[in-house]
Amino acid sequence: MTQTSFTPGPDTLTEMRAALGCFATGVVVVTTETKRGPLAITANSFTSVSLTPPLVLWCPALQSKRHDPFVDATHFSIHVMAERDIDTALHFARNGEVFDTHDWVQSPEGVPALAQALVRLDCSHHAAHPGGDHTILVGEVLRVSQRGDLGAGLVFHQGKYGRFTD
Repeated sequence: MTQTSFTPGPDTLTEMRAALGCFATGVVVVTTETKRGPLAITANSFTSVSLTPPLVLWCPALQSKRHDPFVDATHFSIHVMAERDIDTALHFARNGEVFDTHDWVQSPEGVPALAQALVRLDCSHHAAHPGGDHTILVGEVLRVSQRGDLGAGLVFHQGKYGRFTD
């Protein structure tokens, strides 16, 4: 087996993306309400931060047209997607303003809550930190909704959506 090494920099972005892509992550759809209406974005940059207080984070890219509305939002919901909902994840990766093909209701905070999610975390904006070409958004979890009947979680690995198998 051959091992390669490189120093991360502007000329090794492809290699850096491939290296980081070896770490499998879950897939979430984050939603918020804006002046223009409901907004969503698909992300894999999500993790828990703290249990006390209950904090989670996710990271929208600065170059995304959806970046500013999420950074400015007082509330957002993070939906952990099931593998069977890959179409929903792909839809909101491409277009975050079209909700008419997806069942949703408003959370008590007025945030779009998708009907299909393994877990939904309703959050208030806790903090925002610069993170290179992304912003690190920390949310305090106000409410958790969980469904056990939707199967396994959707996974993102090496640029592809899929599932974890034994």
